Amino acid sequence: MTATPGTPATRSYPPSALRIRSGSTALRDTFTLLSLPVLAALVLPAAFAGGGTRRWFGGRAESQRAEAQAAKDAAAAAFYELDTAQRDLRISIETITAVDDSPAAQRAVTDFASLGQRIDEVSQRYIQAVDAHDLDRDDLEASTASRARSELASAKDELVRVKQELDRFGASLGPLLGKAETQLARLAPAVERARQALLGASNALDAVREQGLRADDLAARLAALSPELTRLNQGAGQHGVEQTLERAERVQREAGAIRAEAERLPEKAAEIDHRLVSLRTRAQALTTRAGQVDPVLSELRRRFAAACWQDLQQVPEQAAENVQRAELRLGEAQAARDAQHWPDATSLLSTVRALLNATDEAVSAAGDRLARLNAVQKDPQAEIERTRFAIRDAQRLAMTGRTTPDPRHAAPLDEAVARLERAIGTLEGRHPDYWHFLTETDAVRQAAARVVAQIRDERGGH
Repeated sequence: MTATPGTPATRSYPPSALRIRSGSTALRDTFTLLSLPVLAALVLPAAFAGGGTRRWFGGRAESQRAEAQAAKDAAAAAFYELDTAQRDLRISIETITAVDDSPAAQRAVTDFASLGQRIDEVSQRYIQAVDAHDLDRDDLEASTASRARSELASAKDELVRVKQELDRFGASLGPLLGKAETQLARLAPAVERARQALLGASNALDAVREQGLRADDLAARLAALSPELTRLNQGAGQHGVEQTLERAERVQREAGAIRAEAERLPEKAAEIDHRLVSLRTRAQALTTRAGQVDPVLSELRRRFAAACWQDLQQVPEQAAENVQRAELRLGEAQAARDAQHWPDATSLLSTVRALLNATDEAVSAAGDRLARLNAVQKDPQAEIERTRFAIRDAQRLAMTGRTTPDPRHAAPLDEAVARLERAIGTLEGRHPDYWHFLTETDAVRQAAARVVAQIRDERGGH
């Protein structure tokens, strides 16, 4: 027996014990207990018939021999039970250490090693007791048989006591062993899920290749997982259970992502094709619309003060430049799509969209400016009343449930009233700055809206 965890579960005796037993028949006696009654049945009748070699020494000597043999059999049974229990417990310790490196697990390994030393000691005393007495001798004396019985019974008692210690220690390992077995039970399914995920990713790549899509970047990512699969196949014995579980989950997750992207690749290719067509059409439409900005600017210059249109002067030139840049990027996106460089194509199309959005806003701004200036020139009172309504609505809310307004609300509203009056004053004169008036009324309404939001937040908090 050996108490060193992690070694193969085979019986081994201390070197000294092996030397003691050299040339003896005790080891054979230990492991051939079941054959003894048969041999006795064969030998004893022959002795009685006069054909045997053992002499008959009387009833007392044979009685002592039988008792010694019974003690020897009992000790052998106890030895076998202790050996079996140690083998089983070694498997439990190896299970725990494969999963758990906590202080409790390390302490269990140390305690098992100490028990192993005790087992070796009592096993050696048992083997010595067996070797010290040949119970098959013809001239075995009653006193010798009695001494053998006593020594073998004592060895058996020691073996039983150590077996009980080993059983108690095994029972104390319950929580650690349960945790380890739970993790080991997770291991095989996790590794299998990882393998299936890799297989699914590989099949998905094969499917898109059949449609003429290379998916080189996805193939490279899948190839990068090959070393991880090798480590999974090497098993938890080499890499540890916890690390193997983490690796299996990571491989499953990454392979699943590759599969999902591969399955979406035909859709992505079709989407890029659609965006190329759509953005090219939009760029052409913006080119036409940008050409209509100059007449709008001419009308603005003719009818309104310079402050109303100066910030729009560069719109035609900027629109033409943006459309030209967008068309250039569209050509690059088409080349990237043809080369199946999907990330590059997607990025370039996003740039084209941003350029066209900015151009659209600038071109629309000129037309919107003219429409708003026409409306306020025709009826400035509508803008004034709209703004006054926003201020009065905020004032009513500020006074709800109060006799005097909160200064934090009253001050910005008073300033809003004064600002509106100043904006109205700018409409006097031969060439009013209607755009300044509109920006001021917008600012006044925003100030009133901030006060309303503040009041509602404060009352909502209460």
